[in-house]
Amino acid sequence: MTSKTQAWALAAARPRAKQGLGFAAGALLLIALTVLVAELDLAVSQRFSDLEIGGKHLSKNPFEYPLIAVAVGLLANVALRVTRLYDFVRPAIRTELFLKIGVVILGTQIALGDLVEKGAGGLVQAVIMVTAVFSFTWWLGGRLKLPNTLRAVMSTAISVCGVSAAIAAAGAVLAKKEEVTYVTTLVIITALPLMILAPILADAMGLPNDVAGAWFGGNIDTTAAVVGAGTLHGPEAQQVATVVKLSQNVLIGFVAFALSLYFSLVVERKPDERPSVSTIWQRFPKFVLGFVLASVLASLGLFDKGDTTNLKLATQWFFALAFICIGLELAVGELRKMGGKPISVYLTATVFNTALALLVAWLIFGVLGA
Repeated sequence: MTSKTQAWALAAARPRAKQGLGFAAGALLLIALTVLVAELDLAVSQRFSDLEIGGKHLSKNPFEYPLIAVAVGLLANVALRVTRLYDFVRPAIRTELFLKIGVVILGTQIALGDLVEKGAGGLVQAVIMVTAVFSFTWWLGGRLKLPNTLRAVMSTAISVCGVSAAIAAAGAVLAKKEEVTYVTTLVIITALPLMILAPILADAMGLPNDVAGAWFGGNIDTTAAVVGAGTLHGPEAQQVATVVKLSQNVLIGFVAFALSLYFSLVVERKPDERPSVSTIWQRFPKFVLGFVLASVLASLGLFDKGDTTNLKLATQWFFALAFICIGLELAVGELRKMGGKPISVYLTATVFNTALALLVAWLIFGVLGA
C-alpha cells in the first residue's frame, strides 16, 4: 500500500471512528436521561398517591411519563446545542426505532382472548366507541384540513386509549415527531380534569355504578386516569371502567393494521398507480406484524406473570427512550406552525366522545344490563 493510499484510508477511518464514539456517548446519555425520567415519574406518582380527593387516594398517577420524557429531552436538546455537542451524539438518537420496538413489545400485553374474557358488554361498547369516535375525529380533522398523519394519530388516541394508541398509530403512518408530541400532550393535559369531573357528574346524574364505570372507561383516554376516576367513584365502577378500557386497548392492533393498509393503498399511492402486492409489502410497516405476532403469542399463554411484568417494563423504557429522542429532535417552530386547529379538533372530538360514551354506557349497561 502506498503512502498516499494509507493517507486516504486514515482520512476515511477518522469520521467513522468519531461517529462510533459519538454513538457510544449518545447511548450513555440516553440511558442516563431514561433513568432520570423514571425517577421523576416515580416522584410524581408518589405525590399523587399522597393526594386525597373526596376522601380517597388515587391508586395511579394520571399524568403518564411521556410528557416528562419529552420535557427532559427538550432540556437536553437545548444543553447539547449550547455546548455544541448535539451533532456529536446525534447518531444515537433513533426515535423511530425505539417507537417500533416499544409497539412490538406492547403486543405481548394485549391477549386477543381478552376480547371474550372481559365480557360482551365491554367489547360491544369498545367496538362502537372506537368506530364512531375515530370516524368523527377523522372527518372533523379533514374538514379543518389537518394533515392525514396528524388526523390518524389524533383519531386513534381519542378513540382507543390515549398515549399508547397514538404511538402505535404514529408508527403505522410514519407521523412527524411534532405531531406525536402535540397529540400526547393534549391527551395527558385533558386526562386529569376528566378524571376528577366525570365521577362528580356521575354522582350528580345519579348513574348506577356499572353505568358510571362504563362511561369512565369509554370517554377518558388514559388507562391510569380511568382507574383514578373509578377509584373516586367506588370499587364497582372502577372494575367496570377497567374492563371497558382494556377492551378498547385490545383494539390497538386492529386500528394500527387498518391504518397501515389504508395509507399504503390510498394515501401514499401515486395518481394512476395500481400498487402490486410487492409494492404494498414494501410500503407496509413490518413492525405492525410484529405487534400482531406478539399479541398472538400472549393469547396462547406463552408469557407467565413474571414475563408480562418484565415486558411491560421494557415497553415503558423503549417508549421513554422514544419520547426523550422526540424532545431531543423537537423543533418548537414546527409545533407553532400547527396553530390552534388541532386543539379545536381534539377538544370537539373529546366532547363528542364523552357524550357518546355516556349514551352507549347507559344503553348497554343500564337498559340492556350487560
